[in-house]
Amino acid sequence: MSADPRVSIHPDSTVLMAAIAARLITKLVDIQDKHGEATVVLTGGSMGIGSLKAVAESPAAPAVDWSKVNFWWGDERFVSADDPERNARQAHEALLERISADPARIHVPGSTEEFGTPEEAAADYARRLSDAAAAEHAADMSDDRPEHPAALPRFDIVLLGVGPDAHVASLFPEQAGIREKERTVVGVHNSPKPPPARVSLTLPAINTASEVWMVVAGDDKAGAVGLALAGANPVQVPAAGPRGRRETLWLIDENAASRVPEQLVRKGAS
Repeated sequence: MSADPRVSIHPDSTVLMAAIAARLITKLVDIQDKHGEATVVLTGGSMGIGSLKAVAESPAAPAVDWSKVNFWWGDERFVSADDPERNARQAHEALLERISADPARIHVPGSTEEFGTPEEAAADYARRLSDAAAAEHAADMSDDRPEHPAALPRFDIVLLGVGPDAHVASLFPEQAGIREKERTVVGVHNSPKPPPARVSLTLPAINTASEVWMVVAGDDKAGAVGLALAGANPVQVPAAGPRGRRETLWLIDENAASRVPEQLVRKGAS
């Protein structure tokens, strides 16, 4: 079962990043209280990285046991590992190198040093996700443990940005990635936004998450946000596709909210 979207609007991008950071810290503490560990899927972009920096700078950050947080990425640029455009490198600088994260729990998609094609890197990432799911299944001693492990580990929170063209992760309008129904990770060759080669989780993988948080700021995103929340077809408007099983939360600033359906603003304003 997936959750209908809820919208929370903040005055500007600075306030929004602080709000995302506070919400993320609180949620991770709650998840660790329940499960002993937490898993978050990170995003790049100005909002995604800015929010991670706000987490690192928050006085409440030590409330999280960062050594028990698993980090994955929704997508990555298929470039060299030290390329400044890599989402993982930016996340390390903004947050990961500033907290007590366990390197074994930081799962970075492969780079051009390791693989010849995005497809090879995608297959490797899918294998690592499957291995993590198998380990999680083996450690589950509960009475309701499934008979067989899933293809993916438990995703507690997936963070996603949205492009002006309404892309999420590296799933772009009308391209093969957004149409993928079976695989959990795909290689991307024709990204309209440089660099053209990417690795991305697919929509079915994203939608296994307990919670999906769409983090968006700027008036150049307003059209995409409005279309997504109006229920557009995800093939044309990929941002319309993500749905958390328990919650789908749009955390946006006032500039990005100018075309949000009014009933959703009333529903989510809190």
